[in-house]
Amino acid sequence: MGVGLGGFVDGIVLHQILRWHHMLTAEGDFPADTVQGLEDNVVADGFFHVATWVFVAVAMVVSVNAWQRGKLAPPWRSHIGMLLAGWGVFNLVEGIVDHQILGIHHVRDDLGGPLSWDIGFLVFGALLVLVGLTLSRSGETAVAATAAVAVEPTAAHEPTAPLQGER
Repeated sequence: MGVGLGGFVDGIVLHQILRWHHMLTAEGDFPADTVQGLEDNVVADGFFHVATWVFVAVAMVVSVNAWQRGKLAPPWRSHIGMLLAGWGVFNLVEGIVDHQILGIHHVRDDLGGPLSWDIGFLVFGALLVLVGLTLSRSGETAVAATAAVAVEPTAAHEPTAPLQGER
């Protein structure tokens, strides 16, 4: 789910609101400063949004399926952590593949695609993965500790002498 939500943040914020780039703006045939180039980029951005929507929809189906089979939902820390990690994975894959290998766009094509913005995007992605995994693990550790306390009897709950009427 985090991959899809990270894609939505990228597409909505960077493509539509800030208009720093579109899917194909670094390609010479699709400049964002011509009507035809912008129309082509809007279509490409639409396909990108469909792909991110598919990631979210598949994650929703998997989650509901698990709940229907009686699996408990993860703790909020784990869930948010994995969302952040997924967003970071999106940034890393998109930043390496689209920005560097394919070169179809950069974070700031409106500035001519300076490398520092692309590197910052990758660093942000790596930080999201690191923070997300750390948060997720802390949620799993908290659940494991709670489960261990619930299973282990404590001295306060064990009777030390027979109750009246017991032998």
